[in-house]
Amino acid sequence: MSEKEGRTRTISSVEVGEALPPLEVPLTRTLIVATAIASRDYQDVHHDHELAKERGSPDIFMNILTTNGFVGRFVTDWTGPEALLRKVDIRLGVPNYPGDAMTLEGSVTEKDADAGTIVVSVRGHNGLGDHVTGKVLVALP
Repeated sequence: MSEKEGRTRTISSVEVGEALPPLEVPLTRTLIVATAIASRDYQDVHHDHELAKERGSPDIFMNILTTNGFVGRFVTDWTGPEALLRKVDIRLGVPNYPGDAMTLEGSVTEKDADAGTIVVSVRGHNGLGDHVTGKVLVALP
């Protein structure tokens, strides 16, 4: 763990252009099914391989609620426990299929010291391309 990891960021300790450490998420079948169930998303394309194929997908794929959760984790792992996610604005791209990995990357693109907020631009990609892109508005102490 680096010196900066594991501590709470404050508005004065963050600079525009600062990169967050990447987060790699192995995309296992168990992860995709378990997180769909945990978020009460029972759509068959998230847990039934055969039905997903019938609907035109080569396999089951991750739901947006799980993606949203990983984006939040990615940012809060870096900011620390006292940060507050004010807005998560994401857009999905290619699916996350089992057997691949999603790598989340991002950087601080805006800072409003008076409001105590930053914006983190986020990109999550896998072997097919960009799975998720977006911005997260974060309030820092």
